[in-house]
Parts: sequence; C-alpha cells; structure tokens
Amino acid sequence: MGGQGVLRGSEICAMAALNSGLAVKKSEVKGMSQRGGSVDSHVRFGNVVHSPLIPAHGADFYVPFNEEEGRRWRHFFNPKGKDLTPLLATAAATVPDKKFINTFMLGALSTYLPFTNDAWFTALDAGFKKAQEENRQVFRAGQQKGSKR
Repeated sequence: MGGQGVLRGSEICAMAALNSGLAVKKSEVKGMSQRGGSVDSHVRFGNVVHSPLIPAHGADFYVPFNEEEGRRWRHFFNPKGKDLTPLLATAAATVPDKKFINTFMLGALSTYLPFTNDAWFTALDAGFKKAQEENRQVFRAGQQKGSKR
C-alpha cells in the first residue's frame, strides 16, 4: 500500500549507509499503490555490493511499515535474521501520527546497524525537510524500543 513511507524509509537507510562510508545499492518496485498495489524496496550495503536485489531468504533485516505488506514480502526474509514486525504495534501506540511509523521503525533498525547517530540524523534531516525535530524524537523512541546494543 502506498503512503506507508517505504520509499522514503529506504532512501534514508541508504543515505545513512553512504554517510558511513559504505557502498550502497537500492531497488524499489512501485505498484499501483493508490489502487491497492504494493511498494517494496531493497537496500544492500557493505564494502562491495554487486546487486541491489535481495534473493529469497536473503534479507538480514525485515522492516515492514504495515502488517499487510509485511506478510506479502516475507519470502525475502532470512529466518536467521532480525524481523522487526513485532514492533509495528508498539510503533502505532507510540507515534503521534501514523505517518511517523517509518521513522520509528528506522530508529529500531538503527540499533542493529553500525551507523552512528550522526549518519542517521544527517540522512533523516535530508529526507524530511519538514518536521525534522518530530522525526528525530520518533527515531529516538524507536531506538529505545529496538535492541539494546
């Protein structure tokens, strides 16, 4: 479903990786989201990245922004990876507006990745020209609910 922030969220994650000095490749599929189609995005980063596409069962992190879409793309998730789907209910109960769920989930994801807060906040500020302070606060709330490093 469109409007969940998938494209913006993947862009911010990719920028945080770039800000951390890593190679990044990103792929996105935009369906007819206004008509019930879906949107998905893959972000791969590391010292060397050959393809933007994640193979089936190859995603180390699974970060859906919506339960329905989360079920639709599960075949990409590596069962040995980290699934952040259980945090969706916490996100919905925590954020002031559902448009911030993607930022909350990125905050939770950030606790598992080797990027500094400066790398994330630079990417967040570039990705969200409006409501920057609100996004930072929601991001920090996501970090508190994510893994304890």
